[in-house]
Order: sequence, then structure tokens, then C-alpha cells
Amino acid sequence: MATTITDSQKPFSLDPYHVSDVFGFILPAPLTELPPYYQPWMDIAQHVTELIYSHTLRSHILKMPLLNTRFLESHRELRLAHLALSVMTMGYVWQEGENDTVKILPRNLAVPYWKVSQRLGLPPILTHADAVLANWKKRDPHGPFDIENLELLVTLPGGDSVRGFFMVTLLVELAAVPAIKSIPLVINGVQCGDAETVTSALEEISQAMEGMTDALKLMHAYVKPDVFYGIIRIYLSGWKDNSSMPAGLVYEGIQAEPMEYSGGSAAQSSLLHCFDELLGVKHEDNCGAFLTRMRNYMPSSHKHLIQDISLQPSLRGFVQQEASELLTAAFQLCVTKLMALRSYHINVVSCFITVPAARARQLRRQGNSSQQETVSRAPTALEETGTGGSGIMSFLKTVRDRTRDVSLLIPLLQLPYGLGRGEGREPCVLSNTTQLSRTAS
Repeated sequence: MATTITDSQKPFSLDPYHVSDVFGFILPAPLTELPPYYQPWMDIAQHVTELIYSHTLRSHILKMPLLNTRFLESHRELRLAHLALSVMTMGYVWQEGENDTVKILPRNLAVPYWKVSQRLGLPPILTHADAVLANWKKRDPHGPFDIENLELLVTLPGGDSVRGFFMVTLLVELAAVPAIKSIPLVINGVQCGDAETVTSALEEISQAMEGMTDALKLMHAYVKPDVFYGIIRIYLSGWKDNSSMPAGLVYEGIQAEPMEYSGGSAAQSSLLHCFDELLGVKHEDNCGAFLTRMRNYMPSSHKHLIQDISLQPSLRGFVQQEASELLTAAFQLCVTKLMALRSYHINVVSCFITVPAARARQLRRQGNSSQQETVSRAPTALEETGTGGSGIMSFLKTVRDRTRDVSLLIPLLQLPYGLGRGEGREPCVLSNTTQLSRTAS
């Protein structure tokens, strides 16, 4: 029998966490320009790719004035500043590839970058919150929120593929919005003992997870695997667990000792962390430690949302207690769809990293130094790891397997995408998917 929430049990709401009803974790309407005082930053940030290719980015940055961050007032100004300083930093460090990295980030970049990062609660390195969540604009402001009408604010080497990589990831975030909005319904339904509301909300979440997988399929249409592996990846890489920069990076003017930060990772998205906490998925040992550390690379309000979801009464325990066939089926469908999403991510990683890495190794064994094949330009230090520093395939499969552990049905429902049947054996079957569109505005 359903109960009401008492005053001491205030209804769970997304309001305190800066989550948009329309955009979810995506920053709504990012700014495209900073106040005129900061134009020296934007002049470089908006031309990072050309300056990298002309091998002049480092010299331009060294001539840049040291600007005071106190004139940055709004959250959107800080987010654009962090994005601009982030792409400059990644370009500065990796301008000459893995064999000519730098040990020191110059003061005129490091000091304002550190101060902006401190105000936002983000690390001083390019994160998912920068490159994806705050790095978009509509080409036609009145047009649809789809991949053909979206553009990056700042970019890195990789041409259409780098745009496709960030934009497809953005569409995955957008597809998750109905699921994010349903999380309070689940939590409040559990608190009230309202199985019907929880069932309906879980069905909404599972449908959104399927939409996320459909959005992820667009990666094959808009990103070339050899370009991602051979060109893009290094600019997403950090200076932690990276043999190209074993000592980390000194942020001049901040401290004399080098600091280590992980590069970009899908684990920096708050989405799957929220789903795991809601469903009761537990990650332990190295995988759990890595995922927990990745929460420090999220906007602080989003990190707090994940933590607060983890403190709520157990959804899985509620489902078991209610013993309702409809509720159990809805919970299991969420588990199934989350596993399907994670297995498709394994497919994508296999196509965009594992297969090109094998080709790069083959070229090296053959002594082929030709630059005609893009994969031959890829950094060798990243062959077995993700840009975040994890052993990527073993990590992803372990995370997927921990999701299976919360299943309430044995055997599992029939799963899509060949789950449990060697999903990595045919990793690069390209899908003719229709364009994903949304009407967010």
C-alpha cells in the first residue's frame, strides 16, 4: 500500500543539481564569446587546429598576455573560458605528438586555467563537460537539435570526424534526458511504496537507454576509425598513467611539482553513474576506483547528484519486496537495456581503437614508415589504454558484467546486440542508421 512522503522526507528533485528539463546534463545555450578583455584567449582557442598544423601554437601561447580571471562572472562565462583554456592546453602539450611533449605549462596559461578550474570545481584539463556538454551551438538557431544543425564552438585536429565524435556523444546525452527526468519519480515512488509509479518511470528509463544506444550508432556514420585513432585520440589524452608523460605536467605559477590528470573518458559522463546508483550496480577493485575518480572530472553539482542517488533506499530491494511481475519486468528491462548500451560501446571501442591498433602494430612490424595510412601516426603509448588511462577493453567488459549481477531474472531475458555471445568478434559492422533528431530548443 502506497504511503505519502513526510516533511522529514522531502521529495527528491533535480532542481538543486543544475540539471535541465530539456537538456539534462548538457549546458543549455553555451556562450560563443567571452567579454572583450579575454579576446586574446579566444583568438588562439578558435584557431588551435591551424596553429597545431603550422607548428606555431606553442609560440603563440608563449606570447599571450597573463589575464586576470576576476572579470569572468557568470557560470556560462566560466564554462567557455575553461573550454578555451582546455583546448589550448591540449594543443600546447601534444602539438608535436608523443615524442616531443612539454614538462611545463607556461604561467600565462596555467595560472588563469587553474583559477577558472577552481571556481568551477573541474580539473585543469579537457573533460567531457568541456568538449561535449559545453561545446555546441546551433547553425540555425531556430532549427532542430540534430547533428546536421550542430557545430562546435572550438575544435581540435580531426576535421569532420572530431566534430562527429563530439556531436554524436552530445546526442547520446540528449537521448538520456527522459531517463534523467524519471529518476526522481523512481526514488519518490520507492519512498512512498508506489509500485505503479516506479514501474512507469522504469519503463521510461529503459526506453531512453535504447535511444542512447541508437544515438551511439551514429558514431559509425560520422567518425572515421582511422582518423579517430591516428589523429584525434592524442589530443584527448592526459598526463596520468601515460608513458609519454610519466612525470605529469608542471603548472607554472601554481606549484613546482608536476601534477597528473587523466584525459577524456566516457566515464566522465554522469549518465551511467546515475543509472548504476539507481539500479544498485556495484563496481569494485580497479574499475570501481577508476569510476569514482572520474567523478572528480564532472561539474560538482552533477557529482553531488550521483552521490545523493546512492544514499536513497534500494530500488532493487523494493522490487524484490513488492514481488510484482510488472515491476520486476520493468526493472529487468532497465538492466537489459543498460547492458545492451554497454555492449554496443564495447563494439564501438573495438571498431575505433582495437582494430586500428592492430593495423598500426602490423605496419610497424613491416617496417612501414609511410604516413599514407593515418593509423601509423597514432601514439604507441595509447595502444592498450583509453585516453582516460584505463585498460579499455577489460575495463568495459568488467563494467558490463557487473551490470549483469543486479539482474533479477535467471536466465536473463533475450538480450539484443548479441550480449554474452562474443560481441567483440565482429566489431565493425556498420549500421545504416537514420539520423537522430530532437526538438530541443
